[in-house]
Amino acid sequence: MLPEPTPQNNSSFTNRLSAFQSRWDAVSVRLVAALTAAMGFINVLSSTMPALRERFAILEQFSPLEVTRGSRLATTLAGFALLLLSSNLWRRKQVAWLLTIAVLIASAFSHLLKGLDYEEATIAILLAVFIFSLRFHFHARSDAPSMQQGIRVLISATLFTLAYGTLGFYLLDRHFKAHFEFIPALIRTLAMFTQFTDPSLEPVTRFGRYFVDSIYLIAVVTFGYGLFMLVRPVLIRQPATAEARKRAREIVEAHGRASLARMTLFDDKSYFFSAGGTLIAYAVKGRVALALGDPIGAEEDARASILEFKTFCAGNDWDPCFYQTRPDYLPIYKEAGFKFFSIGEEAIVDLSAFTLEGKAGKEFRNVANRLGKLGHRVEFFEPPLNDELLNELKTVSDEWLTMTRGSEMRFSLGWFNDDYVRNSGVAAACAAEGHISAFANIVPEYQHNEVSLDLMRRKHQIENGTMDFLFASLFEWAKQKGYATFSLGLSGLSGIGEKSDDPAVEKVLRLLTDSLSRFYNFKGLHAFKEKFHPMWEPRYLVYSESANVPAVTAALIRAHSGDNFLWEYLK
Repeated sequence: MLPEPTPQNNSSFTNRLSAFQSRWDAVSVRLVAALTAAMGFINVLSSTMPALRERFAILEQFSPLEVTRGSRLATTLAGFALLLLSSNLWRRKQVAWLLTIAVLIASAFSHLLKGLDYEEATIAILLAVFIFSLRFHFHARSDAPSMQQGIRVLISATLFTLAYGTLGFYLLDRHFKAHFEFIPALIRTLAMFTQFTDPSLEPVTRFGRYFVDSIYLIAVVTFGYGLFMLVRPVLIRQPATAEARKRAREIVEAHGRASLARMTLFDDKSYFFSAGGTLIAYAVKGRVALALGDPIGAEEDARASILEFKTFCAGNDWDPCFYQTRPDYLPIYKEAGFKFFSIGEEAIVDLSAFTLEGKAGKEFRNVANRLGKLGHRVEFFEPPLNDELLNELKTVSDEWLTMTRGSEMRFSLGWFNDDYVRNSGVAAACAAEGHISAFANIVPEYQHNEVSLDLMRRKHQIENGTMDFLFASLFEWAKQKGYATFSLGLSGLSGIGEKSDDPAVEKVLRLLTDSLSRFYNFKGLHAFKEKFHPMWEPRYLVYSESANVPAVTAALIRAHSGDNFLWEYLK
């Protein structure tokens, strides 16, 4: 007698079945993408071949020559579309699934109209049916327009036109007076990119003349599409709606408790709202959804919001990660299947312990006294700032950017935006002549009794000790206002990879610190903050898989540079 099935056996069988189903789903999607790409190649190959004589004779009785030629061009362009769509099918894009079916059906008709090629038409229809049967596998939403997409499509258009021309000249040499091997065929196609007429090209058949013209037409269409995709991010913007921004601000003001909370309200962020009313501010770079900080909302909703965001990202074929998270939620991230490592430490000054009196405050007191005797002072300005002051601050900021050969950082930092700075409190170090030599804008916390700063800019030529004077004055001002702590922000890559049991990725990042200092003065900024004897709190990068770390790193660079990293490197 067979043993009775136990709940444990049933659970094991269910898990194995689920794992098999998941693997089959992945294989099916990959197969569809590969078959679609193959069909695209078939279209290109078929469009470069003349119709069979007997079939063309039948077709001539029912279809004008112009329709036949137009169908041949349509077949070629359908091949180009299928090659582009195949990569999006691989990523389970819902719109790509729908467009692929439409292109395959249109492709079937074009095969019939160009030469009664029922073999290719049958394959196209069968593939469309197969893809339709797998409709539930394609659920990811489309990506927002990006320059990266445009560059990718433009390169694809170039390669496609080259492949079409080369293949055609190679296969159709009997239709020309010249004989084309593969390399001469490639050179001929390249030459056509710069020559609108080529006297050496002498077609001897009607199809040969058609083929030469078709190269130009296909180049115009594919390049035109590539250029449109390149400028599409400018023409079609998808910022967060005014309603979403209003809702985000309300949540941040009610629940924001980190120095990053204000940065979530900048216009480079998109917003995800959980069912429980928690906010996650993020930016999409490539396939990575970068969330800034921890979820902002009721603490009891943190676990649910992280899981909901993970599901939301899966539906868009994005890899979720969280940047600059605090230690508090690490167990929740781990429970949700995420990994993490330290990316640095945030410097927090205990204002109750800071003083300019006695031995502890001797260094800063001496600087303040010396600069005070020289006529220097620190002034505090409440928002809104007037135009004259804003313009002077802009001049200081521009000089600082020129001096550092940098550009405005973004994402986790603010940038000099007139509206942002105008509505911020500002501490400004003024020289004896009265002009501003350095400044920092003040960012109060929403929930904690803490204040922070964002922009920290100075002129090239300033009196020695000016920045120490500015910060000491800031701390004294904050104490008088009743704040308990002052956040100096993240000291990137500090404190990581120092212990023997630190993760390997942290040790690698520590080795890269010197190289990365070409773009950001990590060590110098850390040493400056250390002067004020702050408390150091670790901050983390939370990510899904180790294999995604390179993509996450690239996404972080793009987000912070405003996608200008390459340009900054070349300057």
